[in-house]
Amino acid sequence: QVQLVESGGGLVQAGGSLTLSCEVSGPAFSSYDMGWYRRAPGKQRELVAAITSGGSTNYADSVKGRVTISRDNAKNTVYLQISSLKFEDTAVYYCNAFELLHRLHYWGQGTQVTVSS
Repeated sequence: QVQLVESGGGLVQAGGSLTLSCEVSGPAFSSYDMGWYRRAPGKQRELVAAITSGGSTNYADSVKGRVTISRDNAKNTVYLQISSLKFEDTAVYYCNAFELLHRLHYWGQGTQVTVSS
């Protein structure tokens, strides 16, 4: 069973920054495509950023220029750095791992990010 554990969320002032981490269990992390999603109150879950097993990245238009996704295969960890935080970044952020071979998705439990004015 693959487990994903997010950390790094919390209460942050607008304009500030934070880094979310997601540690993934098991030996196959380097083969997964990884993504960060978020669900804001009253809204659908949306993709924030993704990074393939080969290191290619893509970002939602709403966060381009403020967000960086990266991975450390030696630590089985994917990161999401968010800067210039806005109130609308308030959401529960979820880590996702996609295993291409069996087309399986694994999800973390989520970490709350709250941006205050």
